[in-house]
Amino acid sequence: MIIKSSTSLRNDYGAISSLAHETQEPIYITKNGEGDLVVMSIDAFERREETMRLRAKLEYAELSRLRGERIYTLEESKKELDAIYGRS
Repeated sequence: MIIKSSTSLRNDYGAISSLAHETQEPIYITKNGEGDLVVMSIDAFERREETMRLRAKLEYAELSRLRGERIYTLEESKKELDAIYGRS
């Protein structure tokens, strides 16, 4: 875990930015000794968001399975798509 003070962020933004890009980890910013903000590179943030979206989809699929909703095999899905799109 990387922790920096708000003073560090204010006085040396370039170093904090470089650290965020190099480590690809969130940097926790404190203000008066208390946690205040989290700073991270856009790339790290976008990867994190994509992971969260994937987890939400997997959770939805698992809940559907637990509710007893119809489950399709890969072969069944291919046949259904072929029928929809008129493929042989």
